Amino acid sequence: MAKAFFRLQKFLRRIQFLLFFLTAAYLMAGSLLLLQRTRLVLQQGSRGTPSNQALPMPEEMSRVGMAEPRSLQNPRLLVGMDALQEPALGQQHSPHWLMSRNSELRQLRRRWFHRFSSDQEPLQTAGFKAMKHTAEHKGTYMGCFTHDSRERTLKGAVFYDLRKMTVGHCQEACAERAYSYAGLAFGAECYCGNTLPAAAAKAEECSSECKGEKGSVCGGLNRLSVYSVEQLRAGARPLRRNVIYRGCFRAPENLTDTFPASLIQPNLTVEMCSEFCSKKEFPLAVIRGQECYCGYPTRHFSLREGTDGRRCSGSHNASSAAGGDYCLVYQTPVQDTRCTDRKFLTTKSKVFVALSSFPGAGNTWARHLIEHATGYYTGSYYFDGALYNKGFKGEKDHWRSRRTICVKTHESGKTEIEMFDSAILLIRNPYKSLMAEFNRKYAGHLGYATDLNWKSKEWPDFVNSYASWWASHVLEWLKYGKRLLVVHYEELKQSLIPTLKEMVEFLNVTVTEDRLLCVENNRDGNFKRSGAKQKNFEPFTQEMKDLINRYILTVDEALKGRNFSGLPREYVPR
Repeated sequence: MAKAFFRLQKFLRRIQFLLFFLTAAYLMAGSLLLLQRTRLVLQQGSRGTPSNQALPMPEEMSRVGMAEPRSLQNPRLLVGMDALQEPALGQQHSPHWLMSRNSELRQLRRRWFHRFSSDQEPLQTAGFKAMKHTAEHKGTYMGCFTHDSRERTLKGAVFYDLRKMTVGHCQEACAERAYSYAGLAFGAECYCGNTLPAAAAKAEECSSECKGEKGSVCGGLNRLSVYSVEQLRAGARPLRRNVIYRGCFRAPENLTDTFPASLIQPNLTVEMCSEFCSKKEFPLAVIRGQECYCGYPTRHFSLREGTDGRRCSGSHNASSAAGGDYCLVYQTPVQDTRCTDRKFLTTKSKVFVALSSFPGAGNTWARHLIEHATGYYTGSYYFDGALYNKGFKGEKDHWRSRRTICVKTHESGKTEIEMFDSAILLIRNPYKSLMAEFNRKYAGHLGYATDLNWKSKEWPDFVNSYASWWASHVLEWLKYGKRLLVVHYEELKQSLIPTLKEMVEFLNVTVTEDRLLCVENNRDGNFKRSGAKQKNFEPFTQEMKDLINRYILTVDEALKGRNFSGLPREYVPR
């Protein structure tokens, strides 16, 4: 018995030593792997990686909502791509080969680290770019007031900064736009307006701490901390660019019935009419001769059919605008609030819907339109801090929660596609998509890649890798998607309301005409690049064009084979 006990004791000692050795080996291997990965990142940076790019993140973390898989590594890191099995020339652009090659490319991409897409975007909201932090708390505090996101009292501009909102940010943003009051809610939302809210609340109900300023109060749940910013307006330069010329339109038959507010003023100017309508908190300023009218787009005045500007005397000077049948229309800084209220679904959706697209195809813009049309948040297969920071609150919700109206995805594998019951498949011209994604990759959601980026080896590698992905993304969704609505970005842009109606009906949501008109009035959202940056060279070589054109023809044929309309004519090479 003693001998057996001694053997057991000896065996356990060996096990302890073995466990200690394995633990030490595990820690040492982990340290070596960490050092190797760090060296890879440093080497990548030393080769010219722009300083504003985020550090990579392992793919495993992306699956738990930390990083966005479309934030792919530099194409030059796709070592081994040349070693992919290339088929015979006649089979290179068949649907089967495209999907097979895309699967191989996707596996290669996922072996490398992914970047935080939120770090690519500077942490700033629209309107806060030129602000200084020197005017903290200079406005007069007016008190705590009730706040209803559907029937807002402060109906002017709205800003979100879910990480760095401060009282000073909000005050300066509203002062620069010539508003009288600035209100803060939920610790991160800023509202501007010219009318003080009527319903006061208890001071202690405004208890949310500002996200970017410890110790400061930024409203609360359905509560506004309101400041008067009159004294700041004298030193703030009004932003004239916030008054947008919408065009020349035929005037409605009865202007006074169509528009709630009006003004008759000799020598009327655009500034006078715009300021009058802004103070009345209307998004449209309409000028006919010496008459100024304020209101919203309606069924009787939808702004869909403009006319030749020469009918309005060809001038933006109101005093010279012709009276009678035509009028000039301007967009004021006041936001149309008839479609800005959004929420999560009150009950879990029975139908799991994807909003699928290739990166750079306008998915974020489509989400903006869907959220404002339906009043429900959209979700995401990934997490993008820059989008969350701009008000896409569904970005942080788990993508399988079914609390959102649809879920953004760029995935195209069989397993990922079959998880969804139905999908809106958004397709954009590959030339435009590739350029948009390349811009986002190197300059964030709103910036542009530099000429140095376009002329580097990065660009041809990017096209060779991503062009096939554009095609195989569509082909795989056509093959494995259970119920599809195909939407072309160009048609959505050109015929917004009819196409958006199709999308909303596909999502089984009923919306009013006024809400759709509001969406049309707020169509751009916060992620529209300012203009098209003109390049003095053609980024696509003839070899690239030949490659992309073959993919276009393949996708066009596949769409028609599934009884969908083919690609728009502007896609198809001539």
